[in-house]
Amino acid sequence: MADLYSTELAGYASLPQVKAAVPVMGGRLRRYRATITMAAQTDADNILIGVIPAGSAFVFGIINASATLGSSVVAIGTSKTHGSNGQLRAAAVFTAAVPTLFGLSSAQDDAALAGDTPIYLTIATANLPGSGTLVIDLIYAGA
Repeated sequence: MADLYSTELAGYASLPQVKAAVPVMGGRLRRYRATITMAAQTDADNILIGVIPAGSAFVFGIINASATLGSSVVAIGTSKTHGSNGQLRAAAVFTAAVPTLFGLSSAQDDAALAGDTPIYLTIATANLPGSGTLVIDLIYAGA
């Protein structure tokens, strides 16, 4: 039977051995929380929910709300442009008023951020509800 290696551990089979770099292996997880008091923010709004430091790599996110967002479509990503946001969470409704994981596989490429990176919640369609609380946790790995 052959020994096979994951992409991250492929260097362990070479001589000299090449170990995976932080944040891929051995990185410390950090949470960045954004609490938003919903007040009918419009579908033209972008909300800054975090500035992630250089050297961090996206792991996953958690979105939770005290009430459903109804027909509001929200995206989470590194751009506040309505047409191109959604690198971390594609534009979609959030109707589950329970903690829900998110994270596109394309965002989990283990590449460390080259510089401090702002993360935005973009309201793409329909205003947010007039009341309630939206909480977004961003989980990143870093040295």
